[in-house]
Amino acid sequence: MFEARRFAPQGALTMANAARCLAEGRAAAQEGDLVVDFSQVDEADSAALALLFDLQRVAAAAGHELRVEGLPAGLQSLADLY
Repeated sequence: MFEARRFAPQGALTMANAARCLAEGRAAAQEGDLVVDFSQVDEADSAALALLFDLQRVAAAAGHELRVEGLPAGLQSLADLY
């Protein structure tokens, strides 16, 4: 079983506000294994994907795993391109 902290942004996660989530997400990724749960995000753009990639780098640098749940279909197709 994957025991991890949970980071679950809510509402819009766009260029206008993604920076507000950055510090909280980075701190969680540095502390231990992390689940990033997008199921409560109702609007997202490429900034949400950039946030996710940043958290992945932070977690990997700290030796932790990161898993993603509830990624909106539009972001999943964009992530697949990377």
